[in-house]
Amino acid sequence: MTLVSTADVRIVMPARYLGQLCKHFGHRVPMTLDGDRGSITFPFGTCVLMAAGETLWIRLEAPDATDLAELEGVIKSHLERFTWKDKPEIAFARQTA
Repeated sequence: MTLVSTADVRIVMPARYLGQLCKHFGHRVPMTLDGDRGSITFPFGTCVLMAAGETLWIRLEAPDATDLAELEGVIKSHLERFTWKDKPEIAFARQTA
């Protein structure tokens, strides 16, 4: 079973931060970046990103709760670092896929 966690982050210029996240991790793990969409494949799960309007949509998928928690922590801490001026609310909601 795959575990899923999502977040809709309201922020100005979400495509900028989507690109920044993908490029940052792309030096270490596989990633794709195509305009307002991107994905990052970590050893412990996958992060899919989409920018629309003033929202950065994030979907995380992992095989278990431990890996999902690690993925949430990695994405949240990096996004908080990149968006430190704007301080958006980053809240993940879990569900099963």
